[in-house]
Amino acid sequence: MSDVIQFDDFVKVDLRVGTILEVSDFPEARNPAYQLVIDFGDLGIKKTSAQITTLYKKEDLLNRQIVAVVNFPSKQIASFMSECLVLGAVDGKNVILLNPETKVKNGSTVA
Repeated sequence: MSDVIQFDDFVKVDLRVGTILEVSDFPEARNPAYQLVIDFGDLGIKKTSAQITTLYKKEDLLNRQIVAVVNFPSKQIASFMSECLVLGAVDGKNVILLNPETKVKNGSTVA
Protein backbone atom coordinates (compact mmCIF):
# COMPACT_ATOMS: atom_id res chain seq x y z
CA MET A 1 0.00 0.00 0.00
CA SER A 2 1.15 3.54 -0.70
CA ASP A 3 1.43 6.29 1.88
CA VAL A 4 -1.79 7.10 3.71
CA ILE A 5 -3.30 10.42 2.63
CA GLN A 6 -6.00 12.58 4.14
CA PHE A 7 -9.47 12.76 2.57
CA ASP A 8 -8.87 16.48 1.92
CA ASP A 9 -5.94 15.48 -0.31
CA PHE A 10 -8.10 13.06 -2.29
CA VAL A 11 -10.86 15.58 -2.99
CA LYS A 12 -8.29 17.87 -4.65
CA VAL A 13 -7.96 15.33 -7.48
CA ASP A 14 -10.49 16.21 -10.20
CA LEU A 15 -11.62 12.95 -11.82
CA ARG A 16 -13.88 13.31 -14.84
CA VAL A 17 -15.45 11.19 -17.56
CA GLY A 18 -14.63 12.02 -21.15
CA THR A 19 -15.10 10.54 -24.62
CA ILE A 20 -12.16 9.81 -26.89
CA LEU A 21 -12.59 11.74 -30.15
CA GLU A 22 -9.26 11.07 -31.88
CA VAL A 23 -6.51 8.46 -31.59
CA SER A 24 -3.16 8.61 -33.34
CA ASP A 25 0.16 6.84 -33.12
CA PHE A 26 2.89 8.46 -31.03
CA PRO A 27 6.16 7.23 -32.57
CA GLU A 28 8.28 9.74 -30.57
CA ALA A 29 7.20 8.24 -27.23
CA ARG A 30 9.81 6.28 -25.28
CA ASN A 31 7.33 3.40 -24.82
CA PRO A 32 4.59 2.47 -27.33
CA ALA A 33 1.71 4.91 -26.86
CA TYR A 34 -1.20 6.64 -28.53
CA GLN A 35 -2.03 10.34 -28.58
CA LEU A 36 -5.64 10.87 -27.51
CA VAL A 37 -8.00 13.83 -27.93
CA ILE A 38 -10.77 13.66 -25.32
CA ASP A 39 -14.03 15.60 -24.94
CA PHE A 40 -14.75 16.54 -21.31
CA GLY A 41 -17.98 18.43 -22.02
CA ASP A 42 -18.06 21.86 -20.34
CA LEU A 43 -14.35 21.47 -19.44
CA GLY A 44 -13.50 21.34 -23.14
CA ILE A 45 -11.19 19.18 -25.20
CA LYS A 46 -7.93 17.89 -23.71
CA LYS A 47 -5.03 15.90 -25.16
CA THR A 48 -2.96 13.18 -23.57
CA SER A 49 -0.81 10.20 -24.38
CA ALA A 50 -1.47 6.72 -23.07
CA GLN A 51 0.58 3.53 -23.08
CA ILE A 52 -2.36 1.32 -23.99
CA THR A 53 -1.25 -0.12 -27.33
CA THR A 54 -0.97 -3.74 -26.18
CA LEU A 55 -4.69 -4.20 -25.45
CA TYR A 56 -6.40 -1.53 -27.54
CA LYS A 57 -6.54 -0.83 -31.28
CA LYS A 58 -7.04 2.77 -32.34
CA GLU A 59 -10.44 2.07 -33.87
CA ASP A 60 -11.64 0.40 -30.65
CA LEU A 61 -10.85 3.53 -28.63
CA LEU A 62 -12.86 5.99 -30.72
CA ASN A 63 -16.02 7.18 -28.93
CA ARG A 64 -15.08 5.19 -25.82
CA GLN A 65 -15.65 6.86 -22.45
CA ILE A 66 -12.75 6.93 -20.01
CA VAL A 67 -11.92 8.34 -16.59
CA ALA A 68 -9.10 10.88 -16.27
CA VAL A 69 -7.48 13.32 -13.87
CA VAL A 70 -8.04 16.75 -15.41
CA ASN A 71 -6.36 19.09 -12.91
CA PHE A 72 -2.71 18.04 -13.15
CA PRO A 73 -0.42 20.62 -14.75
CA SER A 74 0.35 20.04 -18.43
CA LYS A 75 3.38 17.84 -19.05
CA GLN A 76 5.71 17.76 -22.06
CA ILE A 77 6.15 14.22 -23.40
CA ALA A 78 8.58 14.24 -26.34
CA SER A 79 7.06 16.72 -28.82
CA PHE A 80 3.58 16.49 -27.29
CA MET A 81 1.91 18.40 -24.44
CA SER A 82 -0.23 16.13 -22.24
CA GLU A 83 -3.12 17.91 -20.50
CA CYS A 84 -4.74 15.11 -18.48
CA LEU A 85 -4.03 11.61 -17.17
CA VAL A 86 -6.19 8.71 -18.33
CA LEU A 87 -6.69 6.13 -15.58
CA GLY A 88 -6.32 2.39 -15.89
CA ALA A 89 -5.64 -0.71 -13.87
CA VAL A 90 -2.09 -1.99 -14.35
CA ASP A 91 -1.73 -5.73 -14.87
CA GLY A 92 1.91 -6.45 -15.60
CA LYS A 93 2.67 -4.49 -18.79
CA ASN A 94 -1.00 -4.11 -19.67
CA VAL A 95 -3.15 -1.12 -18.78
CA ILE A 96 -6.91 -1.72 -18.67
CA LEU A 97 -8.83 1.54 -19.01
CA LEU A 98 -11.28 2.58 -16.31
CA ASN A 99 -14.67 3.61 -17.65
CA PRO A 100 -18.27 4.05 -16.51
CA GLU A 101 -20.50 1.01 -16.83
CA THR A 102 -23.11 3.01 -18.74
CA LYS A 103 -22.74 6.14 -20.86
CA VAL A 104 -22.76 9.39 -18.88
CA LYS A 105 -22.46 13.06 -19.75
CA ASN A 106 -18.93 14.11 -20.70
CA GLY A 107 -17.36 16.04 -17.84
CA SER A 108 -19.27 14.10 -15.17
CA THR A 109 -17.34 13.98 -11.91
CA VAL A 110 -16.10 10.73 -10.41
CA ALA A 111 -16.48 10.41 -6.65
